[in-house]
Amino acid sequence: MREMQKVPGINRGKVVLYALSTCIWCKKTRELLDKMKVEYSYIYMDELDNEVEAKFKEELEKWNPKCSFPTVVINNKECIVGFDEAAIKQELE
Repeated sequence: MREMQKVPGINRGKVVLYALSTCIWCKKTRELLDKMKVEYSYIYMDELDNEVEAKFKEELEKWNPKCSFPTVVINNKECIVGFDEAAIKQELE
């Protein structure tokens, strides 16, 4: 069983990344958040057992019904699907 992993940084509000451990675009999103020194939490959906995955998938579907990756949720208001550097910077800088 796994939970959200927290990455320390500058608090820009609640930033959550739903990702896959094998996804290059998810990796690029994490690298961008790290470069921006943003505090965020992330979960690798492909590393979860079924019970925990169902819980996080339900959360993800509220924001991104297609459940594609990466999905970044900011302050429970904004959702950025896919690697969109400009949108992430606009929301978090």
